[in-house]
Amino acid sequence: MKKHVPIEEGDYYLTPEGYRCFTEQYHLKRGYCCESGCRHCPYGYNKKTNSQK
Repeated sequence: MKKHVPIEEGDYYLTPEGYRCFTEQYHLKRGYCCESGCRHCPYGYNKKTNSQK
């Protein structure tokens, strides 16, 4: 079961389009890769190859 991590200051920013973009800080707190191809993924996931570095 994946744990819920509360969102705190510095965990995301709003893009010019108004979307919430999670930072590397948040991904590391969460502790796992969601394999969605996140912009700031610290786990090295590549959506095109479906693999992690």
